[in-house]
Amino acid sequence: MAKRNFDENFDLAGKRAIITGAASGIGFEIAKMYARKGADIIVFDRTESDELKAYVEGLGRIYMGYKGDITKGEDRRGVTDAAIARFGKIDILVNCAGVGLIDKAVDMTEEMWDLTMNVNLKGMFMLNQAVGRTMIENGGGKIINMASQAGIVALDKHIAYGVAKAGVIYMTKLLCFEWAQYNINVNAISPTVILTPMGEAAWEGEVGEAFKKTIPARRFGYPEEVAACAVFLASDAASLINGENLVIDGGYTIQ
Repeated sequence: MAKRNFDENFDLAGKRAIITGAASGIGFEIAKMYARKGADIIVFDRTESDELKAYVEGLGRIYMGYKGDITKGEDRRGVTDAAIARFGKIDILVNCAGVGLIDKAVDMTEEMWDLTMNVNLKGMFMLNQAVGRTMIENGGGKIINMASQAGIVALDKHIAYGVAKAGVIYMTKLLCFEWAQYNINVNAISPTVILTPMGEAAWEGEVGEAFKKTIPARRFGYPEEVAACAVFLASDAASLINGENLVIDGGYTIQ
């Protein structure tokens, strides 16, 4: 077998990436970094981001926005069909859309449970399936599923969120098992608390300082750190990494 040439700079030039939840937070930073690495960006979110559109196009890359809800089948099919119609193929899918509803198990409502599962697990799988079918037809691709340290270790008030993210990690392994033969890489990323605007608001003050003391690195993460890992996993340099869960937690889950 001939040795493949790998770009040590993790180049994504000419790649087309669907990124869910990219109007803000981690997905926003992934979209920006992907564009800097040469990818064209398809944003699938419930809201639009004029800032992201201007940023991507300012780099000379193509920005395509698709406003929709990952829990709705017609929207999942719509963004997949629109991306194929525009570009002919989808090279990368990054699943960042999610909700973070937390409560004690005894207080968790059925509505909170269902919404968490529908967005964080079911919606993600169904979009993986829709895009995965096109990747099988077109010779391969890269899928990155956003999981969490809450899917690895037990966290207070995270019953629904943790179960959904544990499901994401296991789903990632099963999709690798079935799709690796088609040149599709399916991997997950499990961050600790990430300092997005939402993360900063949820973990400011004494609560956040106390939690940081339980992390060996004694700090939370930044969205750019997650984005850098997403670039690596989407690049040719990670072509033999499949079915893995890349943990970005400063050592929290080793304890």
